[in-house]
Amino acid sequence: MFCISDIRNVLYLSFIYLPTRLKACFLYCSLFPEDYLFKRKQLVRLWLAEGFIEERGESTLEEVAEGYLKELIYRNMLQLVDRNDFGRMKKFRMHDILRELAVDLCQKNCFGVTDENKCRGPHQKDVRRLVLQKLKDDIQQPFSNMHQLRTIITLGDSKSSFTVLPLLCNESRYMTVLELSGLPIEKIPDAIGDLFNLRHLGLRGSKVKMLPKSVKNLSNLLTLDLYESDINELPSWIVKLKKLRHLFAQKTIDPTWREFASCSGVRIHNGLGNLINLQTLQALELQDESVRHLGELRQLRSLRLLNMKEIYCGHINKSLVQMLYLSQLTVCASDEDEVLQLNVCLPSLQRLFLRGRLAEGALDESPLFQAVGGQNLYSLCLYWSQLREDPLPSLSRLSNLTGVHFTRAYNGEQLTFLTGWFPKLKVLCLIDLPNLNRLVIQEGAMTSLEKLYLVNLSSMTEVPPGIEFLMPLQNLAFWEITRDFLMLLHQCSAIQGTQWQHTLRH
Repeated sequence: MFCISDIRNVLYLSFIYLPTRLKACFLYCSLFPEDYLFKRKQLVRLWLAEGFIEERGESTLEEVAEGYLKELIYRNMLQLVDRNDFGRMKKFRMHDILRELAVDLCQKNCFGVTDENKCRGPHQKDVRRLVLQKLKDDIQQPFSNMHQLRTIITLGDSKSSFTVLPLLCNESRYMTVLELSGLPIEKIPDAIGDLFNLRHLGLRGSKVKMLPKSVKNLSNLLTLDLYESDINELPSWIVKLKKLRHLFAQKTIDPTWREFASCSGVRIHNGLGNLINLQTLQALELQDESVRHLGELRQLRSLRLLNMKEIYCGHINKSLVQMLYLSQLTVCASDEDEVLQLNVCLPSLQRLFLRGRLAEGALDESPLFQAVGGQNLYSLCLYWSQLREDPLPSLSRLSNLTGVHFTRAYNGEQLTFLTGWFPKLKVLCLIDLPNLNRLVIQEGAMTSLEKLYLVNLSSMTEVPPGIEFLMPLQNLAFWEITRDFLMLLHQCSAIQGTQWQHTLRH
C-alpha cells in the first residue's frame, strides 16, 4: 500500500524534472487559493506579464503560453475542468497535493505567497508575488519589504479600499502585475506612472472614473483591464501605450442582454492606429476618426464594435479584411433602424455576435455566412436582426456550429430543423421571438444537442413536435411561459422522465 508520503515523493520527483519553462508557470498557479478555478485567457495574460513566456518561431506569446498550459494538463500537473462549446480548454484547477508541494517551494524560494498562508506582516521576507483573497477590511499596516514586490493580485469579493496603493506605487518601483479587480477603488494615484516595468494593470469592476495622466508613461504595459469600471472615455494619450496587447473597457447596461442597448464601450478620438500590437479590443464606440484607422490594427484576435452605423459599413468591411487572425467579432448597431451590412470573408472567425437589423438576403449573400467563409465559425449570436425569412436553411450550411443564439432575431412564425442539419450543435437558445408559434424538429437534426433554452416565445401554443428526438438533454428550459403551456408540458409524453426547468410569465 502506498502512503501519503510515498505519493508526495513520487509527485515531487515528477515536479523537479519539469522543464524550466513549465516550472515557473506551474509554481505561479500555486499562489492562488485551494480549488481556485483558473480561466485560460486570464492566466495566459498573467504569464505574459510576468515574463515567463519566450518567443518561439512565428507563434505569438499567447500561443506559446497556451502550449505550456496544454503540456501541464497533459502531465496531470493541472486538472482540466471545463471546455467551451467547441472543445477548447476553458477552466482548470490544481491538484491539492501538488499545490501543497508547490506552495512549499514558493515560500522557500521567496517566489510568492497567497493570503491564506498569512503572508502579511513583518515575518515574511523578500516575497516578490502576493495573492490576497477576499479582503474585507482595509490593510492596516504596509507590506514588509515593499520594494521587493513585483506582483499584487486581489481575488474574490473584496471590500477593501486598498489605501495602501499610493505607498505601493511609491515603494514598489519594479512592480510588474497590479491586478486589483473588484476592489471599490475610486482613484488611482499619479505615482502609478513611475512603475516603469508594469505590464498588467487590472481595474475590472472598480469605481475608477478616470486614469491619471501619468499612465501614459507605462510604456511596457501589455494588458489594461477596465471592464465594468466607471471609465467611459479614454484620454488621447492612451495611444502612447504602443506595446498594449489587450484592452478591456466595456460596461454592461442590461445584464440579461435582451434590451437593444445592453452595453457601452469607450471612445478613442485620435491615434487609434498607433496601437498596432492590440490583439483584444473590447469595446470600441465607433466614431468617424476611429473608423478610418481601425484597419491598421492587423493583429486583432477579438474585436467588439459598438455604435455601428450603415455609413460606416464600407470602411469597416475594408478594415476587417486586414485582420487575418480575427477569431471573435461583435458588432452592435447604434439603433434598431441601422442596417448591418457586413459583406466580408473572415476565414479565421470562430465567434460572431451581431446586434442590429440585417439586410434582406444577408444570410445568403454575405460571405460571413457562406460555407467557405464561415468554415471555422463555431458560435453565432443574432440579436434584433428582424429577419423575415426562416434563417435555418441558410445557416445549416455552417456545419461546424456548436452554439446558436437568437434573441429578437426572427419575425416569422415557424422554424424547422431538418434531418442532418447542425450535426455539431450543442447549445440552442431561442429568446423573445414574439411571432414564433411552431418549432419543428425532424429526427436526425441537431444530433449533438446538449442544451435547449426556449424563452418568452409568447405565441407558441404547442410543445415542439419532434422534441423527443433530442432526448436526453443536459439542460432543457422553458422560461417565461403561460400556465396553459405549463399544463401542456406536464401532459407531454415526449419529455416525461427528463429533467426540465421552467418559469412563469409575469
